[in-house]
Amino acid sequence: MDRVFIEGLEVDTLIGAYDWERGIRQCLRLDLTLGWDIRPAAQNDELDKALDYARVVESIDRFAAQARFELVETFAERLAASLMSEFGIVWLRLRVTKPGVNPRAAALGVEIERGCR
Repeated sequence: MDRVFIEGLEVDTLIGAYDWERGIRQCLRLDLTLGWDIRPAAQNDELDKALDYARVVESIDRFAAQARFELVETFAERLAASLMSEFGIVWLRLRVTKPGVNPRAAALGVEIERGCR
């Protein structure tokens, strides 16, 4: 399976379980690997058969703007389901990093894989 990737995408969202977090937007860093057959697009250099990176990023931005979750785990699960449904992605790996959570760690987060390779 071919893989399309987006690394280091930063989004602002409402995320957190603590009271002080519920009133502020925080940055999450996303790394995505998306299973996508690139051969139809590459065969005749056809953009309309490629996974549209710009549309994927726009969809992620809309999702993050509307999200109101306590857990990074919930953010990851719901975003993965949304992207797979909207774009027909059969497999993905999503890493969601929440920087600055612990002063002794550069970042904390989750990484999930969904679908079939």
